[in-house]
Amino acid sequence: MPEVDKRQAAREVIDILHEIATLLNTHLNRQQLSYCVSLIENGVNPEALAKVIKELRIQYPEPEEEEDEEEEG
Repeated sequence: MPEVDKRQAAREVIDILHEIATLLNTHLNRQQLSYCVSLIENGVNPEALAKVIKELRIQYPEPEEEEDEEEEG
């Protein structure tokens, strides 16, 4: 399979995964999904990766989330 075809196939996979991730409200962009896929392909446990992502989101919330919490409190 030529390199161009491989890249196109990879983009299509990420596009499909991004659509699924959007429907599931994961708040992961295409690049973040690409990193996750790469990590999983290289042997990282998907459940462990999900836990790490959740933990990082708790420890380092998005600036928008911090503003929303300040307005509510």
